[in-house]
Amino acid sequence: MSRFFSEKYASLTPYTPGEQPRDNQYVKLNTNESPFPPSPNGLRLAQEAAAKLQLYSDPECRDLVAKAAEVFGVAEDEILFTNGSDEILNFAFMAFCDENHPAVFPDITYGFYKVFAALNGIPYEEIPLTEDLTIDPQQYHGIGKTVVIANPNAPTGTVLTLAQIEDILKSNPHNVVIIDEAYVDFGAESAVPLTRKYDNLLVTGTFSKSRSLAGGRLGYGIGCKALIGDLNTIKYATNPYNVNRMTMAAGVGVLMDEDYTKTNCQTIMQVRQWTKAQLQNAGFTLTDSKANFLFAKHPKADGKEIYLRLKQKGVLIRHFDSPRLCQYNRITVGTKEQMEVFLRKLQEVLEELL
Repeated sequence: MSRFFSEKYASLTPYTPGEQPRDNQYVKLNTNESPFPPSPNGLRLAQEAAAKLQLYSDPECRDLVAKAAEVFGVAEDEILFTNGSDEILNFAFMAFCDENHPAVFPDITYGFYKVFAALNGIPYEEIPLTEDLTIDPQQYHGIGKTVVIANPNAPTGTVLTLAQIEDILKSNPHNVVIIDEAYVDFGAESAVPLTRKYDNLLVTGTFSKSRSLAGGRLGYGIGCKALIGDLNTIKYATNPYNVNRMTMAAGVGVLMDEDYTKTNCQTIMQVRQWTKAQLQNAGFTLTDSKANFLFAKHPKADGKEIYLRLKQKGVLIRHFDSPRLCQYNRITVGTKEQMEVFLRKLQEVLEELL
């Protein structure tokens, strides 16, 4: 770092994104992107919007908000769009956490929560997952802190029920509960309907996974009017034009093509179950993932060695070095053809290691 870097950030450990190779030599199953292109209307409207890039985008995202409110079944003043869901999450940490309202989240979850807390000088607590890598909701009852839970969780893919989320909400009436639904469309139940009942619930989401816009960077938050007003205060104090014109148009188009999204999600869920069965037959243990990825370990083969050897063979998956996760690998669910290549190369690796 330079000698000018602020001391308040000197000890900050940034988030480590997944590998993004610059060539096409890999079957890329490491960053939970959709294997399908954006929807036809999404591509069409984005292309049309490109002709007006000399103009600022609409800071209120009015067309996108109107369409999203219709699709998600909320009022227009109950949703806010951002530059990816990372931005809405950071806004939420800024708006609803401080020294008097510390954050709490699982010890194994999306790695950015810890970064956002440190970046904003927010004290936080990590609650360990259970032995089977699931969240025990009772540990969050009456905790009196800003609760942040990914549902499905990452990188495990396990879920809480709406009843369990509601119990957390009811037991923390004076604190905001943030439910991060980046992967909700692959088998979990959305907590958005609960926002009509609880004024302390913020649901965040992304168009990166089920709606195939990872490169577009479009996220959102849904909550009561007052919560969204708080988040808009943060937005307009930092980056009013946070969603670019092409992404905004693509978002409208994608929401016009909900059948396309639902079909793709069904396909991914079917391929997930098929791949899971193949891995179990090969001796792997897996969590009960309801996301667009699988989380697996083998009792006789080292997790990192599997990752490294697959990479040598042209297949990228995600490995984590933390002690409780180091034997696991996270595998994005791609097309059936991609998963067949993955399984074939994995069998070669197992033959080499066992």
